[in-house]
Amino acid sequence: MNGAFARWRANFYTGLAIVLPAVISMAIVKWLFGTVANITDPLLFFLPGVWTHQPEGPMYWWWSLFALLLGIGLLSLIGRMARNYIGKKLIAWVDLTLLRVPVLNKIYGAIKQVNEALTSSNKTAFKQVALIHFPGPGIYAMGFITGAQPAEVQCKMQDTLVSVYISTTPNPTGGFVVLVPERQITRLEMSVADGVKFILSLGSVAPEYVAGASAHDGAMPNPLGPSSALPGASLKG
Repeated sequence: MNGAFARWRANFYTGLAIVLPAVISMAIVKWLFGTVANITDPLLFFLPGVWTHQPEGPMYWWWSLFALLLGIGLLSLIGRMARNYIGKKLIAWVDLTLLRVPVLNKIYGAIKQVNEALTSSNKTAFKQVALIHFPGPGIYAMGFITGAQPAEVQCKMQDTLVSVYISTTPNPTGGFVVLVPERQITRLEMSVADGVKFILSLGSVAPEYVAGASAHDGAMPNPLGPSSALPGASLKG
């Protein structure tokens, strides 16, 4: 009996390991589709509800899919309009109107600034991947050096500070902005895309690196001074 139970348990765990990634992936896709559908479904307001909705229930999934495709088409059309003179003027007028609405202008203005910082073709929001001591000495976190350099802070501090964005896992849009002395930062050669991939994968997907191929290889600075030995404080590329 023990042997039969052991074989069943081994088969069960093997099957679970095979099926679980697919189930989780489908669940995430279903959740994303439902979330986006809540935004795009109102685009079909011009159709009778008896066509699109179940009796006293939600919208049929095929109509939700159609609404999603319609939303993608409208976004593409807006992007096309932004390339000509009339479209640019229209978008500028809508932008100015939203910035004049009380309360809404504060939210829209802040989101617009963040969006421009992340999508601007003239500059990259994340300059480089870096390793810093966070949240305390001896603990290391991977972050992204940003282009923001607060002038007032730089003038009032003796150390040269660098803005580093520490992203949370697995949601990279949440995190912390910390100001770190330049001497306590280890700049990494991995691309920003590889850094984001590492965070999104919960640290399970690490980019390849050939040891000794970089001129930036070195030890991680010890913020407690040379006399304090921190476990793992020397990080070689």
